[in-house]
Amino acid sequence: MQVGRIPFNQQIQNFESTVAQIAGSAGGTSAAASIVSRSIVFVGLGSNDYLNNYIMANYETRRHYTPQQFADLLVIQYASQLTRLFKAGARRFVVAGVGSMGCIPTILARSAEGRCSEEVDQLVAPFNAGVRGMLDGLNAGLPGATFTYLDNFRLFKLMLAHPASYGFDVVDRGCCGIGRNGGQMTCLPFMPPCADRERYLFWDAYHPTAAVNVIMARQAFDGASDVVSPVNVRRLAQL
Repeated sequence: MQVGRIPFNQQIQNFESTVAQIAGSAGGTSAAASIVSRSIVFVGLGSNDYLNNYIMANYETRRHYTPQQFADLLVIQYASQLTRLFKAGARRFVVAGVGSMGCIPTILARSAEGRCSEEVDQLVAPFNAGVRGMLDGLNAGLPGATFTYLDNFRLFKLMLAHPASYGFDVVDRGCCGIGRNGGQMTCLPFMPPCADRERYLFWDAYHPTAAVNVIMARQAFDGASDVVSPVNVRRLAQL
């Protein structure tokens, strides 16, 4: 059985069902609300809307919407979805922006010179800015909720600019991939990965390695306000 991506609306429905199950086993809705309100919800989405839609040549989206218009559509839907999670009982949120995608292996592989694409990074800038503004609005408008923003775009740019400082020395190809920059086809079943994945920034044509995600998680937990704001995860857990 092959399982595809679960749309965010379905994930929210699953969350709502889980809250109802907690209520059934924990002694009612008040007990469930107390449990859920103390939990931290992490949400990170948007990259597939660009990689698998907006920048795809065979999609009409880019011909119908400017980058700002497309970002606005996504952010409006996003705000509605996060509000739905709030209504289901969630109160503490960590929301990650879209990371830098201009230097991922699949983008490098499309360039004859293997160059990063500043254009791709600029496409997602309106979305990230819109998400930050939207979260400010939700913080002001939803009583008892705290939405904190993780600027993983900035973090990833820092890793690309200073890879050795973060323990990386391979930043231009995937650890497991095929073709130019290991980015023309992603990692296939039974395909051996690179020998030392901890040295690689990218796991495959699209995704960062586990080592990158560990750095991101530590920054989310204890990072300063230029990375995670208005509060980091450690402070969020104490609210």
